[in-house]
Order: sequence, then structure tokens, then C-alpha cells
Amino acid sequence: MKKIVPLVLTLLLSIVVFAQDSAKAKALLDEVYNKVQSYENIEVEFKYTLENKEANINQETRGDVTLQGDKYLFNYLGSQQLYDGKKVYTIVPENEEVTIEDRTEDENTITPSKMLTFYKSGHNYAWDILQNVQGRKIQYVKLTPIDTNSEIASILLGIDAQTKHIYKLIETGKNGTKTTITVNSFKTNQPLSKTLFTFDEARYENDGYYIIRN
Repeated sequence: MKKIVPLVLTLLLSIVVFAQDSAKAKALLDEVYNKVQSYENIEVEFKYTLENKEANINQETRGDVTLQGDKYLFNYLGSQQLYDGKKVYTIVPENEEVTIEDRTEDENTITPSKMLTFYKSGHNYAWDILQNVQGRKIQYVKLTPIDTNSEIASILLGIDAQTKHIYKLIETGKNGTKTTITVNSFKTNQPLSKTLFTFDEARYENDGYYIIRN
């Protein structure tokens, strides 16, 4: 009995601490979400790395995305993807092809339109480490998918403690693949062209692009 009591107290204390850390993590993410939602538009430039040691994969590239509400313009790996609120247009200059399709999103997939808000639901939260990155305090929150069938094991979300902007995302898959997105530039409320999220089909047809409709 003497041994059991301290163990029970330790367990109860751990539960209380976990609950407090979880609430603190969720409160920080709520701040980030509210900040993101307050902007008219957002422009992000980022570095993307994909690593799987067992498969000997180590890739690095850069990209950028402009977001306004649900609409987005995404440049990545030499291709461009546009969502105008109704259709998704994937433009591949190398193949001179444009694919037009309805938007279908897997709840477990982080898409351009969700990349700054995906964490709002579907995860358990835990307070993680604090890092100093060139004078910036980056607080990490660990997200674990509630769906046990998710291919994602965990996500570490690094948040600038001062600006409440996302600085880094580290996603670890159950297959050992680690995906890291590091934000190099985060701009808000920029003057955007009124046609930025408008697809000009005639322009691409005149340029000889093959249009694929799914």
C-alpha cells in the first residue's frame, strides 16, 4: 500500500500536467488561428525538405503560396496550382498541360488552402520545446492525429512567440518519412491583382497547352 500511494499520486500529477500542457498548447494555436483569420491575404515563401533515411531519400526545394480566404495560388517544383473557389487548375509548363478538376481534400492531407489552419481540429495537442532561432523564440506544439488510421505519426508546429506566425512544420509519417516546411518569408495584406485567382483558359489554349478536364 505504501508503494501504491506514491505511484497513484504521480499518475494523477502527470494527468494534471498533461491536461495543463494540452490546454496551453491549444490556447497558443487558437492565437495563431485568430491571427491568420484576421488577415485579408497572406504570402508565404518556404523551404520544403523530404527525408527518409531507410529509403535513402533526401530532397530539398522551395516554393511560395498566396492565400486569400479559400482561394490560393501555389508555385512548387516548376508547376503552378490555382484554386479560384470552384475549380483547381494545375499548370505544368514543362508538359504544356493544364488539369482542371473539382477540389477534393483528404482530411489528413495538408493542402495549400489549409496549410496555416489545418491544426484547428482533428488533433491532440501537447506543449513541446522552446528554441532560439537567430534571436527569435520558436515555441513548438506537438500534434497527434486523433484518427488512429492516419498515416501521420505526429506533427511539430513551430510558432514565433512574438508574431504568433507559423515558422516551421515537421511532419513525421508512420513509414519514417519526415517532411519539413520552413517559412522564409511571411507577408500579409499585400496589394494583389484582381485577376490573381482567375484562370484564363483562352490564354493557355492560344499558347498550345493541352487542357485536361477531370
